Amino acid sequence: MRFFGLKSCDTCRKALKSLAEAEHDPVVIDVRADGVSDADRAQIVAQFGDVALNRASTTWRGLTDAEKATDPATLLAQHPTLMKRPVIEQGGVWTIGWKADVQAKYLGG
Repeated sequence: MRFFGLKSCDTCRKALKSLAEAEHDPVVIDVRADGVSDADRAQIVAQFGDVALNRASTTWRGLTDAEKATDPATLLAQHPTLMKRPVIEQGGVWTIGWKADVQAKYLGG
């Protein structure tokens, strides 16, 4: 299991705590500190398209309209913290966010 997130993100911290309690041991990739490989970024955009962008983020609000019109892959390459978090990959299956459906997938229930 690979976990793409931010150490400073409350949702990511909650998700990691819950995953640990469920005896998962994800490889954590901090998108700011570690970056996201071109291959992983391409896969995330292929899986989620525009949903991969966190339009509620401070980074998004700071972009110009022209920058916001850029394709998601380019935006995520330039601003990795724009990625909606967490993105989890396990066995080739990708999820995004930490809503009830994603929690049920990894935590049971």
